[in-house]
Amino acid sequence: MKKLRIKTSCGIEKYNKLKMNKTFLGTLRFYWFNFFAVIRDFNK
Repeated sequence: MKKLRIKTSCGIEKYNKLKMNKTFLGTLRFYWFNFFAVIRDFNK
């Protein structure tokens, strides 16, 4: 988790929830979330 730089508690919870979804759309949403969460939390 530290290498992704997601720092907020709600972001970490959402990360764990999306990580468990193994469908194609779930995986796609997981990577979409990671991309924007890292950008958003980069300055925190």
